[in-house]
Amino acid sequence: PLCIATPCVATMSAQMLASPVAAHAVASRFGKKASGVSARKAISSVPVGGPRVQAAPKAAFSVSASAQKTAIVTGASSGLGLNTTKALIDRGDYHVVMAVRDVAKAEAAAREFGFPADSYTVMELELGDLKSVRAFVKKFRGATRRAKSFQALICNAAVYFPNAIEPTYTKDGFEESVGVTHLGHFLLSNLLLTDLVKADDMGIDKRLCVVGSVTANTNTLAGQVPPRANLGDMSGLANGLAGDRNGGAMIDGERFVGPKAYKDAKLCNILTAKEMSNRWHESTGVTFSTMYPGCIADTPLFRNHTPVFRFLFPLIQKYVTKGYVSQAEAGGRLASVVCDPDYTESGAYWAWKGGGDQLWDNYWDNSNREKAFNNKTSKEGGDMLKAKEMFDISQKVVGLKDSELCTAKKGQKGGGMSLPSMPSMPKMPAFGGAK
Repeated sequence: PLCIATPCVATMSAQMLASPVAAHAVASRFGKKASGVSARKAISSVPVGGPRVQAAPKAAFSVSASAQKTAIVTGASSGLGLNTTKALIDRGDYHVVMAVRDVAKAEAAAREFGFPADSYTVMELELGDLKSVRAFVKKFRGATRRAKSFQALICNAAVYFPNAIEPTYTKDGFEESVGVTHLGHFLLSNLLLTDLVKADDMGIDKRLCVVGSVTANTNTLAGQVPPRANLGDMSGLANGLAGDRNGGAMIDGERFVGPKAYKDAKLCNILTAKEMSNRWHESTGVTFSTMYPGCIADTPLFRNHTPVFRFLFPLIQKYVTKGYVSQAEAGGRLASVVCDPDYTESGAYWAWKGGGDQLWDNYWDNSNREKAFNNKTSKEGGDMLKAKEMFDISQKVVGLKDSELCTAKKGQKGGGMSLPSMPSMPKMPAFGGAK
């Protein structure tokens, strides 16, 4: 694996390490497969060196502590979520609600990073438990000051089981990768959208961003590595992802494949952001987006991968494909998507140039690592009919009532909710290719 002749082969070799299904012999050589051990209970140690750090986005306004905007970041106790939290706090005009599974871990991370005490609040959120999601929303609404200044929701948390051959499940009985990465965020986003719309206007459009992944897009090199993302007929999702390794636990209802479950969940993340934009951007003024921050090769998300992969993959990304992005740089990128005035296009899929995990025409283009462009999704990632179908099925699966969907309008304060009107037909130009 260390003898790599071309950038294309480098990318494919690194990604193949992530796919024991596509490269069984390679995976077997590097160690035993995981047997469904939860990624959130594992601890990783990945070599890091020489990261290129994107500066945190600068504050657009000079504000007092009492006038800080509030952002919620899921998965904020480590990795991308923690570094995004830092980037927002460093601006000076954001207070971050760190929505995490492990409160003690997040508190320790905040102290280690030196966050000022009045710049963050840690709140428990278990995305694998729908009751916990609802409890989080209720508690957040009770924090009047934070609810009134609510300006951004960042859905970042995810779990990834690249070597799993048996599914594990959430408290609600969903396959864990999709249950946490997609369904938990789906419920959270839809419950909090009304709160986002009704919060005070603080000089910038309110934003909701769901983190995507290059592996969910089959029009990229990384997305072409088997097993590829594909939602199929979504029969597994409609039946609650309650099957076993032989079928029913995957969104498409087919046999369970660990890395594909993650890729499918990320494809749902992309479609969710696009469908929410299609339904609610015009009436609410909220900017919905998804983004891929670049290849964070030393991310804790790889904690369940083989030690050999966790050693080699960062090296390949740093020195061969040149696609490596540090956690700090990626955090700055994600923070910019919810606070930079350049990113107001709703329905966009933001990405940055450079690296072998991007589209071919951007492979060696490192001309601008700080500004994102609206990237082109795969055919399925831009299928708005499938996005609507996925949304409707997910709504039923998580028990989200029609009366809980957002009917608030831009500028509306307080008041109740009523049954929503039918969504308009997709506006295809808004979700086309790159600018």
